[in-house]
Amino acid sequence: MRLPFGLLVASVAGGLLSAAAAALAMPVASMQFGLVMLLALLAYALLDRGARRVRWAVAGGIGLLAVVAAMRLLWYQEQVVEVGGVVYGPAAAEVSILGPWRDSIDRQRLAALGLALGVACLAAGVLALPSRGRRRGAATTALALLLLAWFGLNSTREFVHYPLSDLLGTVWPSLLAALVAMGALALSGWRADRRWLLPVGLFLLSLGAANAYSDLAATWSGWWEMANPDQDAFLELGMAVSTSAEDTLQVSSAVETTTPLAGAGLAAVGALHSSREATDRIDLLLMGDEGRDAAEDDDPST
Repeated sequence: MRLPFGLLVASVAGGLLSAAAAALAMPVASMQFGLVMLLALLAYALLDRGARRVRWAVAGGIGLLAVVAAMRLLWYQEQVVEVGGVVYGPAAAEVSILGPWRDSIDRQRLAALGLALGVACLAAGVLALPSRGRRRGAATTALALLLLAWFGLNSTREFVHYPLSDLLGTVWPSLLAALVAMGALALSGWRADRRWLLPVGLFLLSLGAANAYSDLAATWSGWWEMANPDQDAFLELGMAVSTSAEDTLQVSSAVETTTPLAGAGLAAVGALHSSREATDRIDLLLMGDEGRDAAEDDDPST
Protein backbone atom coordinates (compact mmCIF):
# COMPACT_ATOMS: atom_id res chain seq x y z
CA MET A 1 0.00 0.00 0.00
CA ARG A 2 1.39 3.38 -1.01
CA LEU A 3 2.06 5.91 1.74
CA PRO A 4 -0.43 8.58 0.53
CA PHE A 5 -3.24 6.04 0.36
CA GLY A 6 -2.31 4.75 3.82
CA LEU A 7 -2.45 8.30 5.18
CA LEU A 8 -5.89 8.75 3.64
CA VAL A 9 -7.09 5.54 5.28
CA ALA A 10 -5.64 6.70 8.62
CA SER A 11 -7.45 10.01 8.24
CA VAL A 12 -10.79 8.31 7.62
CA ALA A 13 -10.22 5.99 10.59
CA GLY A 14 -9.36 8.94 12.81
CA GLY A 15 -12.54 10.75 11.82
CA LEU A 16 -14.71 7.70 12.50
CA LEU A 17 -13.09 7.15 15.88
CA SER A 18 -13.56 10.82 16.74
CA ALA A 19 -17.28 10.59 15.99
CA ALA A 20 -17.59 7.35 17.96
CA ALA A 21 -15.80 8.88 20.97
CA ALA A 22 -18.08 11.91 20.84
CA ALA A 23 -21.14 9.65 20.77
CA LEU A 24 -19.79 7.82 23.84
CA ALA A 25 -19.29 11.13 25.74
CA MET A 26 -15.49 10.93 25.58
CA PRO A 27 -14.59 14.51 24.58
CA VAL A 28 -10.83 14.24 25.10
CA ALA A 29 -10.57 11.09 22.99
CA SER A 30 -12.81 12.66 20.34
CA MET A 31 -10.56 15.73 20.10
CA GLN A 32 -7.45 13.58 19.98
CA PHE A 33 -8.76 11.39 17.16
CA GLY A 34 -9.96 14.49 15.32
CA LEU A 35 -6.48 15.96 15.54
CA VAL A 36 -5.00 12.69 14.27
CA MET A 37 -7.40 12.79 11.33
CA LEU A 38 -6.40 16.33 10.36
CA LEU A 39 -2.67 15.63 10.70
CA ALA A 40 -2.95 12.51 8.51
CA LEU A 41 -4.94 14.52 5.97
CA LEU A 42 -2.30 17.27 6.05
CA ALA A 43 0.45 14.73 5.31
CA TYR A 44 -1.65 13.27 2.49
CA ALA A 45 -2.07 16.71 0.91
CA LEU A 46 1.64 17.45 1.13
CA LEU A 47 2.61 14.11 -0.42
CA ASP A 48 0.07 14.28 -3.24
CA ARG A 49 2.35 15.52 -6.02
CA GLY A 50 -0.30 15.04 -8.68
CA ALA A 51 -2.19 18.12 -7.51
CA ARG A 52 0.42 20.87 -7.56
CA ARG A 53 -2.16 23.50 -8.47
CA VAL A 54 -3.93 23.45 -5.07
CA ARG A 55 -1.59 21.45 -2.82
CA TRP A 56 -0.28 24.34 -0.74
CA ALA A 57 -3.67 26.02 -0.37
CA VAL A 58 -5.27 22.77 0.79
CA ALA A 59 -2.35 21.96 3.07
CA GLY A 60 -2.48 25.45 4.58
CA GLY A 61 -6.21 25.16 5.25
CA ILE A 62 -5.97 21.73 6.83
CA GLY A 63 -2.91 22.81 8.83
CA LEU A 64 -4.81 25.79 10.30
CA LEU A 65 -7.75 23.54 11.19
CA ALA A 66 -5.33 21.15 12.89
CA VAL A 67 -3.92 24.07 14.92
CA VAL A 68 -7.45 24.98 15.99
CA ALA A 69 -8.13 21.36 16.99
CA ALA A 70 -4.90 21.27 19.02
CA MET A 71 -5.83 24.53 20.79
CA ARG A 72 -9.28 23.24 21.67
CA LEU A 73 -7.76 20.05 23.07
CA LEU A 74 -5.25 22.02 25.13
CA TRP A 75 -7.90 24.39 26.47
CA TYR A 76 -10.20 21.54 27.41
CA GLN A 77 -7.44 19.78 29.31
CA GLU A 78 -6.60 23.01 31.15
CA GLN A 79 -10.11 23.48 32.43
CA VAL A 80 -10.39 23.18 36.21
CA VAL A 81 -13.80 22.51 37.62
CA GLU A 82 -14.22 24.01 41.08
CA VAL A 83 -16.75 22.15 43.19
CA GLY A 84 -18.00 23.35 46.54
CA GLY A 85 -16.63 26.87 46.31
CA VAL A 86 -18.39 29.47 48.45
CA VAL A 87 -19.13 32.85 46.92
CA TYR A 88 -20.24 35.78 49.09
CA GLY A 89 -22.22 38.74 47.79
CA PRO A 90 -23.55 39.68 44.35
CA ALA A 91 -20.29 41.38 43.29
CA ALA A 92 -18.22 38.30 44.09
CA ALA A 93 -20.75 36.11 42.31
CA GLU A 94 -20.56 38.30 39.22
CA VAL A 95 -16.75 38.17 39.13
CA SER A 96 -16.60 34.42 39.69
CA ILE A 97 -19.19 33.72 36.98
CA LEU A 98 -18.51 36.34 34.33
CA GLY A 99 -14.70 36.16 34.38
CA PRO A 100 -14.33 32.53 33.24
CA TRP A 101 -17.30 33.00 30.94
CA ARG A 102 -15.61 35.91 29.19
CA ASP A 103 -12.36 33.93 28.92
CA SER A 104 -14.28 31.12 27.25
CA ILE A 105 -15.74 33.57 24.74
CA ASP A 106 -12.27 34.94 23.94
CA ARG A 107 -10.97 31.44 23.34
CA GLN A 108 -13.91 30.61 21.10
CA ARG A 109 -13.23 33.79 19.11
CA LEU A 110 -9.59 32.81 18.64
CA ALA A 111 -10.62 29.34 17.48
CA ALA A 112 -13.20 30.90 15.15
CA LEU A 113 -10.49 33.12 13.65
CA GLY A 114 -8.36 30.05 12.96
CA LEU A 115 -11.39 28.37 11.40
CA ALA A 116 -12.00 31.41 9.19
CA LEU A 117 -8.38 31.42 7.99
CA GLY A 118 -8.46 27.67 7.32
CA VAL A 119 -11.69 27.96 5.34
CA ALA A 120 -10.22 30.91 3.43
CA CYS A 121 -7.23 28.77 2.40
CA LEU A 122 -9.54 26.01 1.17
CA ALA A 123 -11.58 28.61 -0.71
CA ALA A 124 -8.38 29.86 -2.33
CA GLY A 125 -7.74 26.30 -3.45
CA VAL A 126 -11.21 26.20 -5.02
CA LEU A 127 -10.54 29.44 -6.88
CA ALA A 128 -7.25 28.04 -8.18
CA LEU A 129 -9.05 25.17 -9.88
CA PRO A 130 -9.95 25.65 -13.54
CA SER A 131 -13.58 26.30 -14.36
CA ARG A 132 -15.06 23.55 -16.52
CA GLY A 133 -18.29 25.32 -17.41
CA ARG A 134 -20.50 22.60 -16.01
CA ARG A 135 -24.22 23.24 -15.78
CA ARG A 136 -24.39 21.69 -12.35
CA GLY A 137 -22.45 24.69 -11.07
CA ALA A 138 -25.81 26.46 -10.99
CA ALA A 139 -27.03 23.81 -8.53
CA THR A 140 -24.28 24.56 -6.00
CA THR A 141 -24.90 28.30 -6.40
CA ALA A 142 -28.60 27.84 -5.67
CA LEU A 143 -27.80 25.57 -2.73
CA ALA A 144 -25.37 28.12 -1.31
CA LEU A 145 -27.95 30.90 -1.64
CA LEU A 146 -30.58 28.79 0.13
CA LEU A 147 -28.11 27.98 2.88
CA LEU A 148 -27.19 31.65 3.20
CA ALA A 149 -30.88 32.63 3.45
CA TRP A 150 -31.49 30.00 6.14
CA PHE A 151 -28.41 31.14 8.04
CA GLY A 152 -29.43 34.80 7.83
CA LEU A 153 -33.01 34.18 8.94
CA ASN A 154 -31.95 32.07 11.91
CA SER A 155 -29.33 34.60 12.99
CA THR A 156 -31.76 37.52 12.71
CA ARG A 157 -34.56 35.76 14.58
CA GLU A 158 -32.39 34.53 17.42
CA PHE A 159 -30.25 37.59 18.16
CA VAL A 160 -32.21 40.57 16.84
CA HIS A 161 -32.87 42.00 20.32
CA TYR A 162 -29.15 42.25 21.22
CA PRO A 163 -26.88 45.23 20.46
CA LEU A 164 -25.81 44.54 16.89
CA SER A 165 -22.44 46.29 17.18
CA ASP A 166 -21.50 44.33 20.30
CA LEU A 167 -22.65 41.07 18.77
CA LEU A 168 -20.78 41.56 15.51
CA GLY A 169 -17.69 42.71 17.39
CA THR A 170 -17.60 39.31 19.07
CA VAL A 171 -18.81 36.83 16.48
CA TRP A 172 -17.27 38.29 13.30
CA PRO A 173 -14.61 35.55 12.94
CA SER A 174 -17.17 32.74 12.93
CA LEU A 175 -19.51 34.80 10.75
CA LEU A 176 -16.66 35.31 8.26
CA ALA A 177 -15.89 31.58 8.26
CA ALA A 178 -19.51 30.73 7.48
CA LEU A 179 -19.79 33.30 4.66
CA VAL A 180 -16.49 32.25 3.05
CA ALA A 181 -17.47 28.57 3.19
CA MET A 182 -20.82 29.32 1.55
CA GLY A 183 -19.11 31.41 -1.11
CA ALA A 184 -16.73 28.56 -1.89
CA LEU A 185 -19.70 26.20 -2.05
CA ALA A 186 -21.36 28.45 -4.62
CA LEU A 187 -18.28 28.26 -6.87
CA SER A 188 -17.53 24.59 -6.34
CA GLY A 189 -19.97 23.19 -8.90
CA TRP A 190 -17.99 24.51 -11.86
CA ARG A 191 -14.78 23.12 -10.38
CA ALA A 192 -16.05 19.87 -8.88
CA ASP A 193 -14.33 16.53 -9.26
CA ARG A 194 -16.10 13.58 -10.87
CA ARG A 195 -17.29 12.17 -7.54
CA TRP A 196 -18.50 15.58 -6.32
CA LEU A 197 -16.48 15.32 -3.12
CA LEU A 198 -15.63 19.02 -3.22
CA PRO A 199 -19.20 20.41 -3.15
CA VAL A 200 -20.35 17.89 -0.56
CA GLY A 201 -17.37 18.72 1.65
CA LEU A 202 -17.92 22.47 1.35
CA PHE A 203 -21.60 22.01 2.16
CA LEU A 204 -20.74 20.13 5.36
CA LEU A 205 -18.03 22.66 6.16
CA SER A 206 -20.58 25.47 5.73
CA LEU A 207 -22.91 23.74 8.18
CA GLY A 208 -20.03 23.31 10.64
CA ALA A 209 -19.08 26.98 10.36
CA ALA A 210 -22.70 28.04 10.82
CA ASN A 211 -22.93 25.85 13.92
CA ALA A 212 -19.72 27.41 15.29
CA TYR A 213 -21.24 30.85 14.76
CA SER A 214 -24.43 29.80 16.55
CA ASP A 215 -22.46 28.40 19.51
CA LEU A 216 -20.34 31.54 19.86
CA ALA A 217 -23.33 33.86 19.53
CA ALA A 218 -25.32 31.84 22.07
CA THR A 219 -22.42 31.90 24.53
CA TRP A 220 -22.01 35.65 24.09
CA SER A 221 -25.73 36.31 24.45
CA GLY A 222 -25.82 34.42 27.75
CA TRP A 223 -22.81 36.37 29.00
CA TRP A 224 -24.34 39.67 27.87
CA GLU A 225 -27.58 39.04 29.73
CA MET A 226 -25.72 38.06 32.88
CA ALA A 227 -23.57 41.19 32.61
CA ASN A 228 -26.65 43.39 32.14
CA PRO A 229 -29.08 42.63 34.98
CA ASP A 230 -31.52 45.24 33.71
CA GLN A 231 -32.08 43.04 30.64
CA ASP A 232 -34.07 40.39 32.54
CA ALA A 233 -31.09 38.54 34.05
CA PHE A 234 -30.52 38.17 37.78
CA LEU A 235 -27.27 37.60 39.60
CA GLU A 236 -28.70 37.12 43.05
CA LEU A 237 -27.83 33.81 44.65
CA GLY A 238 -30.68 31.39 44.92
CA MET A 239 -32.59 32.87 42.00
CA ALA A 240 -32.84 31.41 38.51
CA VAL A 241 -31.40 33.27 35.57
CA SER A 242 -33.98 34.18 32.99
CA THR A 243 -32.99 35.09 29.47
CA SER A 244 -34.92 36.27 26.49
CA ALA A 245 -32.85 34.34 23.96
CA GLU A 246 -34.73 31.82 21.89
CA ASP A 247 -33.76 28.18 21.85
CA THR A 248 -31.21 27.32 19.20
CA LEU A 249 -31.04 24.13 17.19
CA GLN A 250 -29.50 21.38 19.28
CA VAL A 251 -27.55 18.59 17.64
CA SER A 252 -25.84 15.58 19.11
CA SER A 253 -22.17 15.84 19.97
CA ALA A 254 -21.34 13.12 17.44
CA VAL A 255 -23.01 15.03 14.60
CA GLU A 256 -21.46 18.30 15.77
CA THR A 257 -18.02 16.67 15.73
CA THR A 258 -18.42 14.74 12.49
CA THR A 259 -19.84 17.53 10.30
CA PRO A 260 -16.80 19.89 10.21
CA LEU A 261 -14.28 17.03 10.14
CA ALA A 262 -16.04 15.27 7.28
CA GLY A 263 -16.49 18.59 5.50
CA ALA A 264 -12.81 19.47 5.74
CA GLY A 265 -11.74 15.99 4.65
CA LEU A 266 -14.07 15.74 1.66
CA ALA A 267 -13.32 19.30 0.54
CA ALA A 268 -9.56 18.73 0.72
CA VAL A 269 -9.64 15.38 -1.09
CA GLY A 270 -12.12 16.71 -3.63
CA ALA A 271 -9.93 19.72 -4.42
CA LEU A 272 -6.88 17.50 -4.85
CA HIS A 273 -8.78 15.10 -7.11
CA SER A 274 -10.24 17.93 -9.17
CA SER A 275 -6.78 19.42 -9.67
CA ARG A 276 -5.40 16.04 -10.69
CA GLU A 277 -8.25 15.49 -13.15
CA ALA A 278 -7.67 18.92 -14.69
CA THR A 279 -3.95 18.17 -15.06
CA ASP A 280 -4.68 14.80 -16.68
CA ARG A 281 -7.09 16.46 -19.10
CA ILE A 282 -4.49 19.04 -20.12
CA ASP A 283 -1.90 16.28 -20.63
CA LEU A 284 -4.32 14.36 -22.85
CA LEU A 285 -5.00 17.45 -24.94
CA LEU A 286 -1.29 18.08 -25.33
CA MET A 287 -0.69 14.47 -26.33
CA GLY A 288 -3.48 14.76 -28.87
CA ASP A 289 -1.94 17.87 -30.40
CA GLU A 290 1.47 16.20 -30.56
CA GLY A 291 -0.07 13.18 -32.23
CA ARG A 292 -1.72 15.32 -34.90
CA ASP A 293 1.53 17.19 -35.50
CA ALA A 294 3.42 13.91 -35.92
CA ALA A 295 0.82 12.60 -38.32
CA GLU A 296 1.09 15.74 -40.43
CA ASP A 297 4.88 15.43 -40.53
CA ASP A 298 4.66 11.83 -41.70
CA ASP A 299 2.07 12.61 -44.38
CA PRO A 300 3.96 12.93 -47.71
CA SER A 301 1.21 15.10 -49.13
CA THR A 302 2.02 17.91 -46.67
